[in-house]
Amino acid sequence: MHPYSILPTRGLGAGTEIAQGFAWRAPSVGLESPALEVMTDLTKMKAATIGLSASLAQCEQTMIYQGVRMLFVVTDMPSIEGLITTTDLEGERPMRVMNQRDLRHDELQVSDVMTPLARLDAIDHGVMQAACVGDVVATLQKFGRNHLLVVEGGGSAPLRVRGVVSRTQVERQLGRAIEMTEIAISFAEIEKALI
Repeated sequence: MHPYSILPTRGLGAGTEIAQGFAWRAPSVGLESPALEVMTDLTKMKAATIGLSASLAQCEQTMIYQGVRMLFVVTDMPSIEGLITTTDLEGERPMRVMNQRDLRHDELQVSDVMTPLARLDAIDHGVMQAACVGDVVATLQKFGRNHLLVVEGGGSAPLRVRGVVSRTQVERQLGRAIEMTEIAISFAEIEKALI
């Protein structure tokens, strides 16, 4: 067995400073840049998650703490049930659920206002590899979404969410706002809006 050495130490005096790293900044992009440059790769960065039974206040605090505007809703990691965004928290959905089910706002849970997995669309990772940022912008605009999910697998391998594209992040990297028009995505959403 090799004997371990005691490392030499030194004293600290007045004027000693703390090393400070630079905040990570996403690179600037143009519309012709590769689409993967605006995708948050979940194989390199931990996904922000929350449980189905969390309150909306807990959800909002988690978003603030994590510095995100979207959380994956999970019961058993890594399986996801859906997602919840700041739009879900601040939009009409909480008021509608409160009125329909005679609940107070503090009684609402993530499961009440989240977007379930069955109502989400995603882009294949292979498609993103061949796309440019302009294609991503056009997709965000067409669907009126603030987030796009990027998936890989399928067939014999389980489908998994590989990444997320956030409109806010794309705008930050482009250095300009993306013009959006709010649209209803499905007949079910139109029907719910009319009720």
